Amino acid sequence: MTRQSTVESGQGPSAADRDEVRVPPIRPGAYDPSDYAEAVMRGAEEAGVSPLLVMTVLHNEAYKPHHPLLERLWQWWKPEASFGVANMHRATFERVRRAHDLPGRWQDLRDDPGFAIQAAALHLKDLDRGLPRRHVRRYSRDELLALGYNAGERNMRAFARGVPPGPMARSYLRRFRAYRSRAAEALARADRGDSRDTADE
Repeated sequence: MTRQSTVESGQGPSAADRDEVRVPPIRPGAYDPSDYAEAVMRGAEEAGVSPLLVMTVLHNEAYKPHHPLLERLWQWWKPEASFGVANMHRATFERVRRAHDLPGRWQDLRDDPGFAIQAAALHLKDLDRGLPRRHVRRYSRDELLALGYNAGERNMRAFARGVPPGPMARSYLRRFRAYRSRAAEALARADRGDSRDTADE
């Protein structure tokens, strides 16, 4: 029997599921998005998107510390900074929250990696709805969705028509392609039930 998705009803993964997701380690260099593969698979399934897409986006967004304390310090330095392991800005989160009736707040992304992954998966689903079925062949659909995650839906649609991405978007796309195999390996390990040794927080 197929498990019924709770996304449409605004419930998403249960609080118990999200509570099982540990916060990223505070030690620099110890964070690895691969440690969140199981949460990615849950969030992607609930949202109806590719777990490989979500996992690769998580790798792309691992360029800054994600421990809650470090994110608080980061925001003190840069008030408009994004929050959570998927680096979501407030305006984007508020759109996702309203569209899917999410119960949490933007600040919760900082302290709850499971919730941050759920919100990212839902945002990618929303982007997918806005992406035309037909687009230029130089990008895969997942690549365009990743560009949309980084540069916004309007730019994503422009790239889909053939408008060349700017330097930052091109860099994001290069990293997305480079991380694809690593993300796939992380999901394969999680699917087999293999665990990666992780550093203590």
